[in-house]
Amino acid sequence: MEFSLGLVEVSSLGNAIMMLDEMTKTADVEFVACERKLGGRLVTIVIKGSVSAVEASVKAGVEAAKRMGCLKAYDVIARPHKEIFKFF
Repeated sequence: MEFSLGLVEVSSLGNAIMMLDEMTKTADVEFVACERKLGGRLVTIVIKGSVSAVEASVKAGVEAAKRMGCLKAYDVIARPHKEIFKFF
């Protein structure tokens, strides 16, 4: 099965958890990883699923993060190469 990865980076773990809740309620996606950097000041949430589900989920996460004022970056990677998973 082909899938996509979605990444959304926000400030603080609490914001990331609230955003992830919104993302997983929006579309049928699977939580892959939570990467914390700079002592937890930057948190990247990684999800996977179909291209359309990941796009919808990332869009919902971005909107939630913007409402909280904590959005740093986001991206959707359609059909990622298997070597990318070494980073998670």
